[in-house]
Amino acid sequence: MTHVLTRPRRLSPDEVRARLGEPEATLENKKIDHIDRFARRFIAHSPFLSLATADAAGHADCSPRGDYPGFVKVLDENLLAIPDRPGNRIADSFRNIAENEEVGLLFLVPGMRETLRVNGRAYPTDEPDVLARMRTEAKAPVLAIIVEVAEAYFHCGRALLRSRLWDPASQALADELPSVGEIAAAQFGSGIAPEQFEAALEESYRKLF
Repeated sequence: MTHVLTRPRRLSPDEVRARLGEPEATLENKKIDHIDRFARRFIAHSPFLSLATADAAGHADCSPRGDYPGFVKVLDENLLAIPDRPGNRIADSFRNIAENEEVGLLFLVPGMRETLRVNGRAYPTDEPDVLARMRTEAKAPVLAIIVEVAEAYFHCGRALLRSRLWDPASQALADELPSVGEIAAAQFGSGIAPEQFEAALEESYRKLF
């Protein structure tokens, strides 16, 4: 007999709080409304962030962004600039920001257990002076995302410790997954052999540097 899993019960906010308990008052005080010297230094060393957006209907998306350490520029204590490097041109984040300017950022620094969270409001820009600050190898991005900072705070390292994200042994998990070529061949149904897709993808990766 096949077991059918029923939809899990939805908890109310009060039930969630009852199970989690109340946070320590000092933890709420860690949230500040600007980029201080510690957050600035963290961003200057971060080569990767996740950008969370949602459209007007609340449909959410989370996009990875990465480049050389410090690729996100702190324009001042209330403004960040994220370069938009060449990608798949789907522009999910830009479409969402056009409808809903609220965004969330999660910055990581390799080897650092703690992360930096920044929340605020975003909009796209093609301001030449801003784009010039993010130039790499004589190439400036075509667009940038400006984030007006509303909250900034550090998050403890429990998630990264539990995940063993920076443990080199964890990289062996990738060997247990199908290749990106196999996944693309199955999902796209284009008749392209996995090896062809992987070769084309590797070539596009080489052009990044």
